[in-house]
Amino acid sequence: MSARAEPPPHPLPRIALGCGNFGGIGSAPEFFGAGLSEREAFALMDAAWELGITHFDTADAYGGGRSERAIGAWMRARGVRPTITTKTFNPMSPGADHGLAPERIRRQLALSLERLGLEAVELYLAHEFDPQVPLSETFAAFRELVDEGLIGGYGVSNFTARQLREALAVGRPRAIQNAHSLLQRADAADVLPLCAQRGVAYLAYGPLSGGWLTGKYRRDAPFPPGSRMTQRPEPYRALLEPTTFERLERLAAFAHRRGSSMAATAIAWLLADERVAQVVVGPGRPEHLEAVREALAHPLSAEERARLEAAC
Repeated sequence: MSARAEPPPHPLPRIALGCGNFGGIGSAPEFFGAGLSEREAFALMDAAWELGITHFDTADAYGGGRSERAIGAWMRARGVRPTITTKTFNPMSPGADHGLAPERIRRQLALSLERLGLEAVELYLAHEFDPQVPLSETFAAFRELVDEGLIGGYGVSNFTARQLREALAVGRPRAIQNAHSLLQRADAADVLPLCAQRGVAYLAYGPLSGGWLTGKYRRDAPFPPGSRMTQRPEPYRALLEPTTFERLERLAAFAHRRGSSMAATAIAWLLADERVAQVVVGPGRPEHLEAVREALAHPLSAEERARLEAAC
């Protein structure tokens, strides 16, 4: 009989601050040292904390470790302690090892805790599926870390429905974190129903699809300098088609009718889905958090959400 997932011991905060652009652009080694400086990251964390966002999402390879170091430095400077999700799989530098081998997991977690200045993190995720290491071995290592009090629970990220089923057959992942937005809804067909059935918390990252859902990209216009499409466009290349702009025009009209921004409406669409346990937002500047504030203040009704989904 397959193992059933267990819900997190404490509910995950509805919103998490995504820290993937602290000192880099996600886990891409070619951008280590780019992204937000420590000063800019501090300003963003200050603004998020003031808004009531108390869960920060990071990974060991974000910025080659710079993201975790920035969070650790901020916690020491401010004397506060957000709850933390961090992850492992990707290399920490060009050519470095990667994967989910048990010995690497233990080593990487120790380094993450050192950078963060913590004795434990609340949630630890396998950042990708590793075809070279049986999930049973990976999850055995995770369970040992839970038993030792070094992590509160474990889960997976960027897993397909098939891979999640494999995970559920050999372990008890508490959460899965995947890309999900109005423009990227593949998980609605299989991953989201599976999570609802098996009690796995679904964490949605990329709620604005790399800026596409903010309205910054215009039909037949160059991408704005410094935007995700000029830096790391690979995850969003499939959106480069006329139908995307048609969907965005309908979103803009919908948002205008309810007196809201496109970004806030897109975030509110996710928050209105009871199957989504957490939305991970990754703003580039403190003022971008206004979309979160607006989404929380003006939630979508079930009827509005259905109409928006049908239109976009």
